[in-house]
Amino acid sequence: MGSQEVLGQAARLASSGLLLQVLFRLITFVLNAFILRFLSKEIVGIVNVRLTLLYSTTVFLAREAFRRACLSGGAQRDWSQTLNLLWLTVPLGVFWSLLLGWVWLQLLEVPDPNVVPYYGAGVVCFGLSAVVELVGEPFWVLAQAHMFVKLKVLAESTSVILRSVLTAFLVLWLPHWGLYIFSLAQLFYTTVLVLCYVIYLIKLLRSPESTKQQTLPVSRITQLLPSITRSRAFVNWKEAKLTWSFFKQSFLKQILTEGERYVMTFLNVLNFGDQGVYDIVNNLGSLVARLIFQPIEESFYIFFAKVLEREKDATHQKQEDVAVAAAVLESLLKLALLTGLTITVFGFAYSQLALDIYGGAMLSSGSGPVLMRSYCLYVLLLAINGVTECFTFAAMSKEEVDRRKGEVLWISFYINKTLMASDQTGSIGGTRREENWGNRKKEGETLQPPPGQAACKDAGKPPAMWQGIDL
Repeated sequence: MGSQEVLGQAARLASSGLLLQVLFRLITFVLNAFILRFLSKEIVGIVNVRLTLLYSTTVFLAREAFRRACLSGGAQRDWSQTLNLLWLTVPLGVFWSLLLGWVWLQLLEVPDPNVVPYYGAGVVCFGLSAVVELVGEPFWVLAQAHMFVKLKVLAESTSVILRSVLTAFLVLWLPHWGLYIFSLAQLFYTTVLVLCYVIYLIKLLRSPESTKQQTLPVSRITQLLPSITRSRAFVNWKEAKLTWSFFKQSFLKQILTEGERYVMTFLNVLNFGDQGVYDIVNNLGSLVARLIFQPIEESFYIFFAKVLEREKDATHQKQEDVAVAAAVLESLLKLALLTGLTITVFGFAYSQLALDIYGGAMLSSGSGPVLMRSYCLYVLLLAINGVTECFTFAAMSKEEVDRRKGEVLWISFYINKTLMASDQTGSIGGTRREENWGNRKKEGETLQPPPGQAACKDAGKPPAMWQGIDL
């Protein structure tokens, strides 16, 4: 497959992913904004920070390195060995799920059951959902490697919408279920996601006249299962070594990517309510990154991995392929910079209005607008980083990947030291204002409380789990 053909497929994958994700995300955006008005900050903090961190950490550690290693390389490979390697993500996911589940239940602070009930069940279900999603990993990699343009977007968008619909229904009709609501919705999401890939590939393999079916390296669905033969090794050891290199890199990258959530979870620098507000602002601010930058990064990582050869210098590769890759990288960087600057400029002006429309006074008062403005600047850096990272990881050799993990370690250490200081400053701007209000109150001044902080005799009591429900 020539570089121009790969580029065309990558461009179609990115554009289709972008358009479909915008459509489906708008639907889930409306559903989540509706659900948010019936939840307290505490339960949002537990679900979106602590339980989601358990799920994302398990999935990331179990599969990220395998994805990057198995998506690299050309078509000349033994796919049975690649699939065997991918199936190792399932037992690895079980291990991480059990280990992290024990940490979440035994070592971390357990929320008040009167405010957030069924916390233990939530930990079990979110860990189980991670293992369920890993079962579909071989199907996902096979589909991505063969440029099935719309399958990924349709599968993920369908599962996200159905999860939001189920959550909204349970919140309205069974609010006393507590974390059972979000646990069932998460399990439902991962099950639907895996079934979409499995059903699609089964139907595709049963239609031999399909042109896509002829490009697949398997002819029966059973060939996607693990297989052991005496004639060859169980896995491709070159891919396995590359996976280990990416695992060491991804372990540090996960700490860097989710650093603020680890700090909030393990150091308790913010209470569950503040964590909830922070996470809502973080998700809203990263919406553009997920809608625009993530599809581009995932699609063009495949393009760069197919066009460039890892172990060869640029001077020893086809100059036509190198020129195409360089031109594509330049265009992507210009697009990322232009988009990021636009978001930064308009985000500073309309952050408070956007938060008020999305979540009401719970978000638009206090520290929410300042956090949102800060995140708009962060999106600009995310845009440039995502493009350069997808190119770098697709072009680096195993030795270069190993060397880079030291750089990421120092960056991660610096950022997390900065985040640990939030026990003194709180979230940007707003918490310091509340602390100053508290200190001045002790000195005897008569003051009005800052926005978002109630001045009543019951202010010290934990808020109800659900707010605004009228059934």
